[in-house]
Amino acid sequence: MKKAISLFSSSGIGDLALRNNNISVVIANELLPNRSKLYQQNFPESYMIQGDIWEKKDYIIDYYKMNYDENPFLIMATPPCQGMSSNGMGKLLSEFRLGNRERFDPRNRLIIPTIEIIKELKPDWVIFENVPNMDNTIILDENDEPIKIVDYIFRELTDYVGKAEVVNTADYGIPQIRKRLITILSRNKDAIEYFKKYGTFMPNPTHSDRREDVSKWITLHDAIGHLPPLDAIKGQNSRKDYNVFHKVSVMDPKKYEWIKHTKEGDSAFNNQCINPNCMYQKNKLHGAKHDESGIYKSNKTTPLYCEKCGHLLPRPYVKDKKTGDLRIMSGYTSAYKRMLWDMPASTITMNFPYVSSDNKVHPTQNRTLSIYEALILQTISQYTYKFEIANEMVSESLIIETIGESVPPLLIDKILQNILKI
Repeated sequence: MKKAISLFSSSGIGDLALRNNNISVVIANELLPNRSKLYQQNFPESYMIQGDIWEKKDYIIDYYKMNYDENPFLIMATPPCQGMSSNGMGKLLSEFRLGNRERFDPRNRLIIPTIEIIKELKPDWVIFENVPNMDNTIILDENDEPIKIVDYIFRELTDYVGKAEVVNTADYGIPQIRKRLITILSRNKDAIEYFKKYGTFMPNPTHSDRREDVSKWITLHDAIGHLPPLDAIKGQNSRKDYNVFHKVSVMDPKKYEWIKHTKEGDSAFNNQCINPNCMYQKNKLHGAKHDESGIYKSNKTTPLYCEKCGHLLPRPYVKDKKTGDLRIMSGYTSAYKRMLWDMPASTITMNFPYVSSDNKVHPTQNRTLSIYEALILQTISQYTYKFEIANEMVSESLIIETIGESVPPLLIDKILQNILKI
């Protein structure tokens, strides 16, 4: 059986694809204890080295060399993306300008010990998976010289060929629009010839929203439209008889009112008058734009009261602690927003259970996505995986974090299938 090393393994969701292709993860490395324990329960055959990769890199190298004669078939690394994610870029920029954050996020330098492990063990294949912003993220190298992460990878791994490509998971039969930067490298002779011919190691897309020669994107309705309905009201928020994870939190009555009046594909920030004596439908819509500093901010002039009758609109608001006055809540047009049935889901993150998260409200039902729906949209439900440690269910927060931070295993599965053909 081919051998692999998994770095930044989290709870092992991406590694499900390796197992599905008869690739044995002989060593895994994860910083956080709860993730590493969950990983070990699902991959008991793997040797989990829990801890900081900076401190464990030599042990990872030595352990592999002492126990295995041949080079690994694959090293897969999915470094943490909080320092490069576009979701947090506005906040990162603001914090940097205020002097509260270092110019170069130290988490992004985790690529350095990763490259050291690769150079020592010389796997046939390397896969990096991360957010698209990794392509433009700058780090300080070993000599404190600034360099883009992707340029650093290719500068150091001169024996390898390959490229970094931004792909959309929806193009590979995953019911979710999730763009990722996939970097696939190889030093295998057949692979080098393959790359010379095709210029990529990525498999051809199997789905599209435009092309006629492949299947259509799998929509939200295709993926979860058949599931029993839920409502974010106590007593109607769970269908554990159907699936233990098909449940949502009870929603605050105020937020429930906002969502109840929100149309499919729209944000609660755009809700119109519900006063039966008025029903004015042309109140100013919400929006956002870049300010003078280049930071993307939501409009402060979005009306909270009907411009015609003065009635409170069912839009997200907060109460001023000093005056008690209500004002429109700070938030983008993607917050408190319903998804569209005839499109794939938006990117599943760790915030998918929150109604205020980007584009995570059910298209027609008054609730967010259930945990089970997120498992389907991330394609985790297609594989065997248990959220248990010592036969006891782990915390719901760990389940949600594991789902939101993982790469859809079906994407890695299709990449591996193409690699194995080569």
